[in-house]
Amino acid sequence: MTAIEEAGTTTRADLLDVYRAWWLHDARWYQGVAKRFGHAAANEVNAEALRYVAMSIGRKVLRQFGGKPARDAEELRLRYDACADRTFPYELRDLRCAVVDDDTIEVVMRQNFAVTMVRMAGSLEGYECPCTEVHAGWSDGLGVSLVENCSTGCLRHGDAACRLLMRVAPEGS
Repeated sequence: MTAIEEAGTTTRADLLDVYRAWWLHDARWYQGVAKRFGHAAANEVNAEALRYVAMSIGRKVLRQFGGKPARDAEELRLRYDACADRTFPYELRDLRCAVVDDDTIEVVMRQNFAVTMVRMAGSLEGYECPCTEVHAGWSDGLGVSLVENCSTGCLRHGDAACRLLMRVAPEGS
């Protein structure tokens, strides 16, 4: 029996400590791969793994919303918000999705725990954010095809926020 089980409760703070430990592990893992095989390899494997996780999360969110396509951009925004909630604890991020127009969602992240953890692990130099791969994975899991998925700002590069645009393909294309 764990100390938490003996205490009889698992608090949100306990869970956040577990998350922080794993993210610190991930940052140190990234640093180890980068040191041995180079930043290009570390960035590639990191993006591939995150896209896989994001696709799994997108599938769970799609089931949560009944397995059907989103009715409109606002419902799709809600689904991306749900993906963010399942990917990054609220307390460790400041992320908002907004509908730009009928086919475009903008993700704005003013606090990015991944950049913070990679910085804490001493791996920021050479690190490339995999944000577009995360959003591509969410979209794949949600059954949404993107015609555009790009970063227009990044905390990693000193911008005030990470800004990402996702333009959805017209239905049937």
